[in-house]
Amino acid sequence: MTEIAPLTPRRDVLAFLLNRRSRPAKTLGLPVPDRSTVDTLLQAAARSPDHGKLEPWRFIVLQRAACLRLADLTALRGAEAGMDAEKVEKARRSFAGAHLVVAVIAAPVATDKVPDVEQILSAGAVCLALVNAGLAAGWGANWLSGWMAMDREFLDRGLQLEPHEFVAGFVHLGREGAVPPERPRPDLSRITTWVSE
Repeated sequence: MTEIAPLTPRRDVLAFLLNRRSRPAKTLGLPVPDRSTVDTLLQAAARSPDHGKLEPWRFIVLQRAACLRLADLTALRGAEAGMDAEKVEKARRSFAGAHLVVAVIAAPVATDKVPDVEQILSAGAVCLALVNAGLAAGWGANWLSGWMAMDREFLDRGLQLEPHEFVAGFVHLGREGAVPPERPRPDLSRITTWVSE
């Protein structure tokens, strides 16, 4: 039997994870990653845990014109649904100010082996992996969702999703315009339980 060497500690990666911070989408501008860079980021995101190797997610890369189209659709859908105008405008601006957004589509696969919830959690893992890959590559990145991610009319008209699909996250990528201040982090002693027996 071949002996397996222990993993080499990657202190640089751990330091990155301990200090990572998403950048607010509204501060991200030009330039944005080119297609080759986005492909690399998507490859990194696609290495997320995927029980059963089902690939219960996919990507839609939204460039500037697509973002503007979705901004218009957001305003239209918000008005059609009679939503609060301030809430709709905030959602509209998230697309109107964007130059590159990756929509991570949760696409659960019908199977008795892997529950939908595990597949949806996998799509969430893909979102975080994409944000971290973007940050590690030197770009600003932010994971948003909002009411549009679940609005069936928006998903049908804006993204032509299948009936069982929805948006797990809109991941914004671009050059950061401002470094955000640090924010409070969870108190581990309050949220961690150690069980010894």
